[in-house]
Amino acid sequence: MIRGVKIVSIPVSNQDVSLKFYTEKLGFRVATDQPFGEGQRWIELLIPGSDTNISLFTPAGHENRIGGFQAVTFWCDDVFATAKEMQAKGVELAAEPRKESWGTMGIFKDPDGNQFVFSSR
Repeated sequence: MIRGVKIVSIPVSNQDVSLKFYTEKLGFRVATDQPFGEGQRWIELLIPGSDTNISLFTPAGHENRIGGFQAVTFWCDDVFATAKEMQAKGVELAAEPRKESWGTMGIFKDPDGNQFVFSSR
């Protein structure tokens, strides 16, 4: 029986730039960084306090997935405080935090223009 999500892959154009962004600006930690296929590495990141990991990897032929809105939502305890913390580290917000009937959310961008929702749990 399926029990959870282990890894979510984020399509990126430059693994070094993305690795720096996700570790230095978002606070993720490197679980593994090793050669994987021709010209790429398998970079897997740990999100503190989460069972789901992130990989910075784009399969060959899927480069068109880089940039734009990604179907991934990150959660945090305080969306407004998280937005301020991200902005202080130079993270661009595509949408400022706002309260909705279902909760609070904002949207941030990574260096490739990938956009992700971050919301209250």
